[in-house]
Amino acid sequence: MDRQQEFVLRTIEERDVRFVRLWFTDVVGSLKSVALAPAEVEGAFEEGLGFDGSSIEGLARVFESDMLAQPDPATFQILPWRGETEATSRMFCDILTPDGEPSAADPRNVLKRNLAKAADMGFTCYTHPEIEFYLLKSQAPGPDGAPVPVDEGGYFDHVPGGVAQDFRRTAVTMLESVGISVEFSHHEAGPGQNEIDLRYADALQTADNIMTFRTVIKEVALQQGTYATFMPKPFTAHPGSGMHTHFSLFEGDTNAFYEAGAEFQLSETARQFIAGILKHAPEFTAVTNQFVNSYKRLWGGGEAPSYLSWGHNNRSALVRVPLYKPGKGQSARIEYRGIDSAANPYLAYAVLLGAGLKGIEEGYQLPAAAEDDIWSLSSAERRAMGHDPLPASLHDAIRSMEESELMPQILGEQVFEHFLRNKRAEWQDYRLQVTPYELQRNLGIL
Repeated sequence: MDRQQEFVLRTIEERDVRFVRLWFTDVVGSLKSVALAPAEVEGAFEEGLGFDGSSIEGLARVFESDMLAQPDPATFQILPWRGETEATSRMFCDILTPDGEPSAADPRNVLKRNLAKAADMGFTCYTHPEIEFYLLKSQAPGPDGAPVPVDEGGYFDHVPGGVAQDFRRTAVTMLESVGISVEFSHHEAGPGQNEIDLRYADALQTADNIMTFRTVIKEVALQQGTYATFMPKPFTAHPGSGMHTHFSLFEGDTNAFYEAGAEFQLSETARQFIAGILKHAPEFTAVTNQFVNSYKRLWGGGEAPSYLSWGHNNRSALVRVPLYKPGKGQSARIEYRGIDSAANPYLAYAVLLGAGLKGIEEGYQLPAAAEDDIWSLSSAERRAMGHDPLPASLHDAIRSMEESELMPQILGEQVFEHFLRNKRAEWQDYRLQVTPYELQRNLGIL
């Protein structure tokens, strides 16, 4: 037994932890949980906990349903919202096959596999997400059928006595107590919209943190009599919720994206990484923007990027190179602005990293940076400048992903097929719906 496992077992005993929750995600990023008695934890470390994988979306087929959940002791945390008496803790799990091999269908393993490839190339990947969400008065819609936000504040607004301020203070305190470092938090542009930015961490830890973050945010909202949603675009007239993520690759202690004196201080490695993301973005958009509603955000304005482009400090670009700080070469990074807050972070970071690494491997050439506001250009101007559109709907994104040679390599055939099957079913369900828009538009005149 290693030292981390011993620490977990000792803490469970000293803190009188009564329930140990084992967490993992299905293929679309829904959090799954099973509570373990403290006496069973040591056995779970050694042998894993058996469960029926065929009942979890995308994890196993019926004829190979037996799976094992093996807790990762490095992710052990007490859950503060469950109270101090009869404490509850959690650990993220790696999913194994019955013979102890990592499951090809486990989203966490997909990311670990791509991080291992980066390591083989000499890189460590660090990420820093900016997570947006809406805080609503309740899950129930208002009289007009639209959600009701908790306030009418805007970007960076300080709302005296505001619900959102108390909410953010409580949420940040709770996030810090489970080991998630917060950089800053503020009111976003939409009414009731908030943003909380997490500090840099390696990509696997960030993905684990995002799954915990969503749970914390929803728990705090429920405690305060409100409702938090990570739906990409709950309002027609207000901005969607993105999860802009900053990426950097390090070689040991050196930032591989930084080169003094180069244009925007960007190294050749960074330029090839951006080129890989831009070339393959249409193929992975179904993963970073996985719901029908995601495309209402991408094509609904409000600073959401819709075209393949990159730029220096250009917030209309899909990939932004933030303003360079003199003397801070270690902070060189790129920001991918397409991803939304409802993505499965394990798969989303895997495809972004995998596409960037492909650009480095193949030596992709980066096109010229976009200096204009891309939204203000005409379609002809965008075409002439090479700014092709992202997929316009989940259907288009599925088609692009189906035709990709790279996505099955990054995700593995099993996750690739299960993910597409799930998304096709969602599109089919949506396509059959008669919407209020159609009824309002057509019923009275046709």
